[in-house]
Amino acid sequence: MIVDFHSHTYESDGTLSPDELCAAMHKRGVAVFSITDHDTLGAYRGLSVPAPMRLVVGIEINTTYNGNEAHVLGYNLPLSDGTPLEKMLQANRSARRERIGEMVTKLQAAGYGITMDQVLAEAGKGQSLGRPHVGKALIRHGHVTDIETAFRSLLVRGKPGYVPSTHITPHEAIAAIQAAGGISVLAHPGRLHDYSMIDELVEHGLQGLEVFYPTHEAAQVQLFRDVATKHGLLMSGGSDFHDIRYHKRGVGMEIDEADIKPFLNAVA
Repeated sequence: MIVDFHSHTYESDGTLSPDELCAAMHKRGVAVFSITDHDTLGAYRGLSVPAPMRLVVGIEINTTYNGNEAHVLGYNLPLSDGTPLEKMLQANRSARRERIGEMVTKLQAAGYGITMDQVLAEAGKGQSLGRPHVGKALIRHGHVTDIETAFRSLLVRGKPGYVPSTHITPHEAIAAIQAAGGISVLAHPGRLHDYSMIDELVEHGLQGLEVFYPTHEAAQVQLFRDVATKHGLLMSGGSDFHDIRYHKRGVGMEIDEADIKPFLNAVA
């Protein structure tokens, strides 16, 4: 079964519009999908999905805890304004903008002549700024040749433009998702520095694990499958698609229906 519960549009750090991403999902033959932009639900405003595809409202909330940058996916969320969840997302977006401003200042001090306006231009209509927008500004203005180089040489820990994240904790994100009536899933657990965090988050209400992810090796998939079974967690999966230039595999993941069915039932 082809599904995709992790993808991005230009509302955060992707490059496609919501309609364009939807069209790509349809072309790929994706049966059910979510748009999980960072800290915003803006992609869902006015979006229509062609039958027989099904859309599940989702989001990716950036969090930090004990030296880990952990991302929490939320599904089946309300789109109404003024909710506690939306207020939390607004706070996260404000923190993102402040962090990016500090990155630009540090890069300028290191001799890289980019401006905040140039970074904002890369974000376009997007509500949620991120390091990819800084990377794209660096590329456009001739400082580096590609995103990988921008991150590796300038935007990671120990490099001139690095600024640590100051997001909420995953515990807070899980609580906010559940308070909104949604389902919380830990994104790409293979990127965590410390897998023991999973057990702690389960104790705080985590409901699912993104077992199926493009960069998870077979041994990691088996490990996270075992963890999900041990704790009774839902298993999910997604492409984490942002931009066809950097995500050549495109959208959609083929997942055994028996593995994804409990998740599908939960978000029905």
